[in-house]
Amino acid sequence: MSREIVAGVDGSPESLAAADWAAREALHRGLPLRLVHAWRWEPLDLPLLQDPATQQQAAQGVLREAEAAVAERHPELALTAQVIGDTPVAALLDTSREADLLVLGSRGHGAVTGYLLGSYGQQVIAAARCPVVAVRSRDGAPAEPPAGEILVGQQGGPEDSAPALRFAFETAAARGAAVRAVRAWSLPPLLAYSPASLRLADEAGGLVPYEEKALREALAPWRERYPDVPVTEHVELGSAGQVLLSGSGAAQLLVVGRRARRGALGSRIGSVAHAALHLAPCPVAVVPHEVDAQD
Repeated sequence: MSREIVAGVDGSPESLAAADWAAREALHRGLPLRLVHAWRWEPLDLPLLQDPATQQQAAQGVLREAEAAVAERHPELALTAQVIGDTPVAALLDTSREADLLVLGSRGHGAVTGYLLGSYGQQVIAAARCPVVAVRSRDGAPAEPPAGEILVGQQGGPEDSAPALRFAFETAAARGAAVRAVRAWSLPPLLAYSPASLRLADEAGGLVPYEEKALREALAPWRERYPDVPVTEHVELGSAGQVLLSGSGAAQLLVVGRRARRGALGSRIGSVAHAALHLAPCPVAVVPHEVDAQD
């Protein structure tokens, strides 16, 4: 299976900024980039666009514009472009099955734009098979500091955050960047304490040392695999969303895990990923874990 990065484009400034970010990431990783634009003929209210050939020509124009812009800025990049005859959600989810990374544009502070308008964002991010990066646009350019850490959230045991940590370390190694791993914790209600958890916390010397030990253990295999990546460990009392957002201003990339839950209204992403996608000023990578059973 050939490895590649895929960027969805729809003609918006946000998607063009995402394509540029994807191009630079592809160069960092030594991978080709494929630009995709989904189009399927449907009757529209505008009479001039009722003709399928006219709509198809417009779709090809969107793709050619994005391809030309990326090729001009990154002539050394292995680049392909494709119009996919399907709905945006179906097309993007299909590409995510074999892509290393799917990149999309985001307006932030509200609904994710273009391909992720309204419920599209939840459907794609919650069900994609590969990591999805939402790239914020600022005046047509990706909103990303020229230098900064890869900020990643860690929670639970070592296995719970392994996919997000793997992606964060891979990205940092490819970019020559450092990783800041954040573990947020809160004081549980009294009834939540069990004899086993109290014993573990006591053995660690208290609740804070217990959380610090949990973070060290989760990071240990990735430190060993990527010994040249500098790592900062950060444990803070507070909600995971608030703690991560407070450190995202100077980050190159914020990485969060995604354990999608399927309910009556479809797949839902967690509250931390939701907050990061809407409020973080830097690009946000949502990395899938295994999908939970229906609830």
